[in-house]
Amino acid sequence: MPKQNFKVCLCWRRIFKTRVVEPPPAVKNAFNRFSQSGTMTVDDLLTFLIEHQGENNATKEDAQAIFDSLKHLNIFHRRGLHLEAFFRYLLGDHNLAHPPSSKVHHDMTAPLAHYFIFTGHNSYLTGNQVISPSSVEPIKDALLRGVRVIELDLWPNSKGDGVEIRHGGTLTSPVDLQECLQAIKENAFHASEYPVVITFEDHLNPNLQKKVAKMVTETFGVMLYRSETENMQQFPSPESLKKRILISTKPPKEYLGENRGDVSETESGRRNPSDVGEHFPDEDEENTVVQYRQLIAIHAGKLKGGLENWLSDDPMKVRRLSLSEQELENAIRAYATKIVRFTQRNLLRVYPKGTRLDSSNYNPFVGWMHGAQMVAFNMQGYGKYLWIMQGMFKANGGCGYVKKPDFLLQRGENDEVKVILGEGWHQDFHHTAFDRYSPPDFYTRIGIAGVPEDKDVKRTAIIEDEWLPVWDQDFEFLIRVPELAVLRIQVLEYDTTGRPDFGGQTSLPVSELRTGIRTVPLCDKKGNKYKHVRLLLSINFGRPYYL
Repeated sequence: MPKQNFKVCLCWRRIFKTRVVEPPPAVKNAFNRFSQSGTMTVDDLLTFLIEHQGENNATKEDAQAIFDSLKHLNIFHRRGLHLEAFFRYLLGDHNLAHPPSSKVHHDMTAPLAHYFIFTGHNSYLTGNQVISPSSVEPIKDALLRGVRVIELDLWPNSKGDGVEIRHGGTLTSPVDLQECLQAIKENAFHASEYPVVITFEDHLNPNLQKKVAKMVTETFGVMLYRSETENMQQFPSPESLKKRILISTKPPKEYLGENRGDVSETESGRRNPSDVGEHFPDEDEENTVVQYRQLIAIHAGKLKGGLENWLSDDPMKVRRLSLSEQELENAIRAYATKIVRFTQRNLLRVYPKGTRLDSSNYNPFVGWMHGAQMVAFNMQGYGKYLWIMQGMFKANGGCGYVKKPDFLLQRGENDEVKVILGEGWHQDFHHTAFDRYSPPDFYTRIGIAGVPEDKDVKRTAIIEDEWLPVWDQDFEFLIRVPELAVLRIQVLEYDTTGRPDFGGQTSLPVSELRTGIRTVPLCDKKGNKYKHVRLLLSINFGRPYYL
């Protein structure tokens, strides 16, 4: 049996034997129940899939495929699976709690306002909001992860004759608009075929708006969606907009004409240059405004007055409203019901407050609970709330659109999760990655993120000096709104001298979790899956609503 040495000082080493993980009691009990004389046949495995794992649609072909996937192992026997092979299957990729191959299964024919949409904020920034470079790489990465709403801030370049993308009023470097548009075109529909919305924060004069109109039209061609009517009474559906690009921004000020009820402000609260003072456009400018206006599929803007006016629902047209996280929190205190009513037809975008200079994020459930479709996040970092966001949009095949829930559907019974064991750290980490003098002391934090009544966090015991921790601990959660619940898992390594070391994390949509004994691969802080690190869970949740 291999050993690991930990150098404590010049003359002393600590030696630990590494052990092979053995099937825990929960696995042994399941195997004994469904096997015969220590061997599990294809028919036995099928019975296990249906009765224990809850896979009611499983077929004999599915069970045979599992058998075939294990044939390369030395522990495989022709007559059937022995306990060790069965255990390896449970820890393998054929038994994922949330399989990545899940297909789109929500109804995608409802208006856009009926969906939560995976939304980015300042999508071009590579780091913080003050001095980080702008680049097309964060845009590409976001699209390849399934993000469906990309935000671009349009500013004149230093010469005033071109358009660049940058965070105005900061020291962030710019990136060329044409490069961003090309990156969107080339990467928009790899992760999902459902529509991509580009939100423009526009700081341009009419002549530069004309250049933008030309660039957008030539770059996207037939991919660009243009509304047949000036004011839509209802947004089209994601299904009808497959592989289409939509532009969302404020209508140009000149076009507003006599309708002075609309005002437009940037996220920082500064009015657009074109909104200041009285301006009488000449004929060329009027033509420019028409060209730019025709790009806009989703009109944005606030009405004059306070929050109550902003949330007015015009039955003759739909629009997009943007609020900062602080504005939303203030609005909820007095107008929570009106916000929900507004978002039944219109789009609400929520963005991080201006003091989040480090590109941190906020609790997305504040927006989701009140129907906000576009909860805009900084995608370039990591953290609890970004992990929750990524977990939420693993639902529905990872297409970037999640149907809003029917809150009248309640789940009354307790849901149970057993954290059985973990493995793979000794393969993905150096043996001194967690502790210079001994193997790691792992524990798991597991909880539910969702509406306030569902939020709960629990933790396992600490398993000391062990690369293959076996916890075998049960936890109960009462989940009232599963459609807005995300299972959060984080493995930490206990450190008596300070903060615990990070050992992996993942977030998964509760509404799509498979029941039974399932494996859960863990990811690093940025959401990239480790090659070997994973947990084995026993999941006993009520039947998912959408499956």
